[in-house]
Amino acid sequence: MPQYRYEQIAEDLEARIESGEFPPGSKLPSRSQLTAHYGVTEPVIDRSMLVLRLKGLTETLFGVGVFVKER
Repeated sequence: MPQYRYEQIAEDLEARIESGEFPPGSKLPSRSQLTAHYGVTEPVIDRSMLVLRLKGLTETLFGVGVFVKER
């Protein structure tokens, strides 16, 4: 089933969180690092971050960054 790019990125980041690459409490790469890594625009990354937040995997501290939630 085709997916939007933001969904693919959210799934990839979720897999990286689940694998321990980004353990609980760790900060995810910055928006600019993620746009460069995935080759997309900032709104696509923003949407991916929203998906992760709605799934309860991350929390955003505005002006600081996005962190993996402690479980």
